[in-house]
Amino acid sequence: MKERLVRKGIPFGGKLLASILLLFICFSFAMKLGAAHTSWQDVWLSLTGSSKENILILQEIRLPREIGAMLVGAALAVSGAIMQGMTRNPLADPGLLGLTAGANAALAITLAFAPAVNYFGIMIACFIGSAVGALMVFGIASVKRGGFAPIRLVLAGAAISTFLFAIAQGVGLYFKISKDVAMWTAGGLIGTSWGQLQTIVPVIGIGIFIALLLSRQLTLLSLNEEVAIGLGQNTGKVKVTLFIVIILLAGAAVALAGNLAFVGLMIPHIVRAIVGTDYRFIIPISAITGAIFMLVADTIGRMLQAPYETPVAALIAVIGLPFFLLIVRKGGRAFS
Repeated sequence: MKERLVRKGIPFGGKLLASILLLFICFSFAMKLGAAHTSWQDVWLSLTGSSKENILILQEIRLPREIGAMLVGAALAVSGAIMQGMTRNPLADPGLLGLTAGANAALAITLAFAPAVNYFGIMIACFIGSAVGALMVFGIASVKRGGFAPIRLVLAGAAISTFLFAIAQGVGLYFKISKDVAMWTAGGLIGTSWGQLQTIVPVIGIGIFIALLLSRQLTLLSLNEEVAIGLGQNTGKVKVTLFIVIILLAGAAVALAGNLAFVGLMIPHIVRAIVGTDYRFIIPISAITGAIFMLVADTIGRMLQAPYETPVAALIAVIGLPFFLLIVRKGGRAFS
């Protein structure tokens, strides 16, 4: 069991330091690369508080965007890892199980009925929508005995996600806000501001912190719920808390970047191949790896057709769909 929980070889501390170093390198290149030419000196000055005009462009446009990319990647990766551990479902992902679709529908309704709402109000709406979407999926999947089987849960998620996306599009067409809704649902980080980050950083930070605190309990749940109960764990309380964490992380990610599927599916599988199945290691490495993945995806999206942008959601889907099919083919053990 111990060999299964922890991958032998490089100690966890070494893997953590290596992932942090890789994150720093990716962040540095993400700050430098773009349609506008910038030097390494410009990047350094933007991080040290220079007030030159060309440096202010980096500080007000590119820096908040890349910080937002890291936050969204970390939030989606950690929420996906928690979902896979709780349900013991290798196909679990916020984008596949109704959370992001619910958040998008709630966002469209909010823009239609309260167009003057501030960013905090939009984020609250996304939280509520995520919860409703997830409850609908799990409710439908649990109608029959054995409803939480991976394929049944994914099919329920696909049906509910399609329904909720249709609601979002219908609201957009009826209230003539289709352009605004489409900009959110397309998935992207263009226009990320410091004000948005001030609202979203505490939510994602608290969510990941709680996930770290409950990582040991999540490990037991992911292996065997009966064992967890036998060891005195209040599984009901732990599940409710983790479910709230998933809603906070997924809702905050959608409020900032729109619909981004597959990130929460891919990253935990890759991380388990590196650190094993102990969630005390999976959660922190997933957060860092998710941040790296989103930084790289956003940078490619900006550079592929510069000065025009390629939607980052499309780039992720090109990678994510084959990954999803591989996991299905391997029965959830593609990287085990």
